[in-house]
Amino acid sequence: MDRFLDTFFNPAMLRTYAPAVIDGVWVTLAIALAVILAGLALGLVLACLRTYGHRPVNVLIICFADIFRALPPLVLILLIYFGLPSAGIRLSGPMVLFIVLALTLAAFAEEIFWAGFASIERGQWEAGIATGLGFTRTLIHVALPQATRLATPPLINRVLAITKMTALGSVIGVSEILSAAMSAQSFSGSATPLTLAAIAYLVIFLPFVFAARWMEARQNRKGRAA
Repeated sequence: MDRFLDTFFNPAMLRTYAPAVIDGVWVTLAIALAVILAGLALGLVLACLRTYGHRPVNVLIICFADIFRALPPLVLILLIYFGLPSAGIRLSGPMVLFIVLALTLAAFAEEIFWAGFASIERGQWEAGIATGLGFTRTLIHVALPQATRLATPPLINRVLAITKMTALGSVIGVSEILSAAMSAQSFSGSATPLTLAAIAYLVIFLPFVFAARWMEARQNRKGRAA
């Protein structure tokens, strides 16, 4: 037991490397927040555009969503970070990580929002248009609130899954939590910095897990009540 504690919870290592891991926490939080805001906003805009039914636009949106849902984010990160400089375009590690994760989240969010729009009865669209709202105002005032409510539980799960991928930044030198912990581990030869990283991820993402579970339970209760 003493050997286990010394390996994973060494007090001296905790004091020495906690500041570096905490700095990585702030980097992770900043990138994750930017990814969430940009990804959800772009996904919602694309889903709204798709409701208008313009075939060429819809084909492009569907292709975008399918490609970014199919490709592993790590492949995209490596392709952009190491490939674009050959074309004369250089992006920083944090920017590459943000772009890839935001576009990946947007692809999944678009499909989730679209599923919410598709689940709304056609009669509600027709009623809104018949009362003089027009398609756009019906979309905003009638369909969007319902689609958002239906999409919230799966969106929380998807946001959680994708924002945890900020750890992929370690492969391109982004000083997020895992990168800071791995660097500390290589210098110290102790697993304690990695334990710190695990604790940091729990502190950041466990509330999202609880929120997702609560939203799913609430949605199920409403479904049974209906």
